[in-house]
Amino acid sequence: MKEFLLVFRADYQSMPKASPEEMQANTQIWMNWIAGFAAQNKLSDRGNRLVSSGKVLKSDGIISDGPYTEIKESIMGYTLIKSTSLEEATALVQDCPILSIGGSVEIREISAM
Repeated sequence: MKEFLLVFRADYQSMPKASPEEMQANTQIWMNWIAGFAAQNKLSDRGNRLVSSGKVLKSDGIISDGPYTEIKESIMGYTLIKSTSLEEATALVQDCPILSIGGSVEIREISAM
């Protein structure tokens, strides 16, 4: 079984403001989706959400506010799953909750070092 990193991306600026009740319901949708991987024994690490601010350190030593304000989509969070192939991993994430708000999922195989 291989491991895959799921990187969730969306535009922080265009996300609708949610009430506390809507945020709780959305969190439950995500938890149920992640639980589906656990039930199939395909969850390696449920991952976490990321805050919208940060810093970017470049090879020339320049530090700037991040993440990458010049691009529209930001990384919202990540999860690690187990799958036999990239094709299977892609099929497993077809119902990801981020897709319902116009976001995307990047699926990357982790190469053991």
